[in-house]
Parts: sequence; structure tokens; C-alpha cells
Amino acid sequence: MATQFRDRTDAGEQLAARLAAYSNRPDVLVLALPRGGVTVGFEISHQLHAPLDVMIVRKLGVPGQEELALGALAPGGIRVLNEDVLRMRGISNEVIDEVAAREQRELERRERLYRGNRPAYDVRGRTVVLVDDGIATGATIRAAIAVLKQQQPAHLIIAVPVAVKITCDEFAAQGYEVVCPLQLETLYAVGNWYEYFPQTSDEEVHDLLEKACHEQDAWLAQHKKG
Repeated sequence: MATQFRDRTDAGEQLAARLAAYSNRPDVLVLALPRGGVTVGFEISHQLHAPLDVMIVRKLGVPGQEELALGALAPGGIRVLNEDVLRMRGISNEVIDEVAAREQRELERRERLYRGNRPAYDVRGRTVVLVDDGIATGATIRAAIAVLKQQQPAHLIIAVPVAVKITCDEFAAQGYEVVCPLQLETLYAVGNWYEYFPQTSDEEVHDLLEKACHEQDAWLAQHKKG
């Protein structure tokens, strides 16, 4: 019988249980892909007593068929393109630039909205747990990995509740630790594997990041006293 998740919180709890060896470690940082990945990441952060931050990456959708990813965009001007989709659809560089410019504005808006004045965490030399609520095409998480590689974490763990098996195998072959309880031959919609899968709002992302920040401060203060 296939594993199903009640909601993103349940998925985060299940992943946290599999990541228990990384709890209470000062080098661990949880990076979640918004918006849905932040709810999953919050539970992991909460259980591991690790700080939580967002890894903001925007999917570049094919014009007129936005659910199909031609690639993804990450901070620092990094693009990861799906060459198969570009070739199959005959998409020009001009179209790519146009889509990327639009998504760049949204990426910058989300960075301001989610983080406020808080700077991004430095990942160099840390153990990073990269979290999403599932991997379908993999374009978004590949862009996130490309960014993280430049920032030189000591160890990268990809933690997702559900993904295509071949994608998990690909990441494992690249030397990353993959934690994914439900690996499928095909995956058309991540939400099909959740009983409750609502859209996550910008406000929820902001509130979860604030809550995680307060929890981390409280835990650190208590740990220092102990």
C-alpha cells in the first residue's frame, strides 16, 4: 500500500523522524522551498532544533502552458534550463529572457516579504537540509542545488516526502544524501499523495519563518543556560 500524508505537517514530521541523527547539531540548517516546502521544513526545523530559512527559486513556465517548466531561476541570476522542453517546444532565448525577467521581479518581492530585514544564513561549511513538499519535474530543486553548490556547504541532504525515483537516484549518484519515503516511477501531481494539500499563502510562510526564528532563539538561550 502506498504511503500517503495527511498534510504537509505530517510529511514534515515523518521526514524529521528519518533525520533524527541530525538533531541538536549546531552545523545543521534547514532550507525550505516556498511556499509549500516551508510548512514541511518548519516541522523538520522544530524537531531537529535547527534554524529555518527559505531557498527562493522560481519556476520558469512555458508561456501559455505555465505548469510545464522550461527551467528555474534562483538568486544571483542563476538559471537552470530544461533542455528537453526547450528543444521540444522550440523556445527561443528571447522568450526565456522575457519569462525570467518577470520571475526575477517575483523572486525579489518574495525575498523582501519572507525575510524582511533578516539576512540569509551563511551555508558555507554547514550541513544543509534542503526541503520541499515533493519533486515533480525537479527543475526548481535543481536550481536550488546549483545555488547551494556555489556556497559550499559541507554536506547537502535533500529531504522530500514524495518524488520520482529516477530523480532521487540522480541526486544520490551526485553524492547528495536523499531522504524520501515515497519514491514513485511516475509523478504527475504532488498533491495526489496528500489527503489535504491547500495552497500555502505568503503570510503563512512569513509567520512560520518568524515562529522558527523565535523557537531557535529560545532553544539556544536554554541550551546556553544548560
